[in-house]
Amino acid sequence: MKNAHLNLTKISLLLLLFALAGCSKLYYGTMEKFGYEKRDILVDRVEEARDAQTQAKEQFASALEQFTEIVGFSGGDLEIKYNQLKEQFARSEDKAKAATGRIDDVEKVAKALFNEWENELDQYSSKQLRTASEKKLKDTKLRYEKLISAMNRASDKIDPVLDAFRDQVLFLKHNLNAKAISSLQDEVISVRSDVSELIKEMEASIAEANAFISQMAGQ
Repeated sequence: MKNAHLNLTKISLLLLLFALAGCSKLYYGTMEKFGYEKRDILVDRVEEARDAQTQAKEQFASALEQFTEIVGFSGGDLEIKYNQLKEQFARSEDKAKAATGRIDDVEKVAKALFNEWENELDQYSSKQLRTASEKKLKDTKLRYEKLISAMNRASDKIDPVLDAFRDQVLFLKHNLNAKAISSLQDEVISVRSDVSELIKEMEASIAEANAFISQMAGQ
């Protein structure tokens, strides 16, 4: 009876894995039935990734402003300022997670699109049309590589900034006094530099996303 239960569990897990593996294929197939090709889905996901990075950029700027404000705070209720900083940090984590997830979504649909495109090249009977399609595929891949590289460069800058903010929040949690806050003056300079670099990379990524969207629309 125990072995039968184990076999049933294994079968259920295998069925679940097969179902999960087929989710993307089913999703793309359903979208195509409604007139949305993979290239359309890719453009939509690039737009979503761009918007997520824009929101993350704005949130990190707000968190930096809050940190700068608490370090320069000279009087009043420090607990309120600390709670505001902690809230800004939590929002930054959420926006960062969303931005990273959107990049993953872009990569998945891009892989599916390019695989399909490459496979369909062999279906051409016209050499001229195949050559034209192959050239467009190559050009689109080059534009995409430029885009995803910019997105990933921006994403790579996120964790160091989050780590720096987390350190400050943890330190202030147990050292909420004027002397401790004063000791963070040098930290403001370091964090501001990290955030500035992050924002710079995000703006470059956003610009690449806009260029990619525009180029895809012109095809």
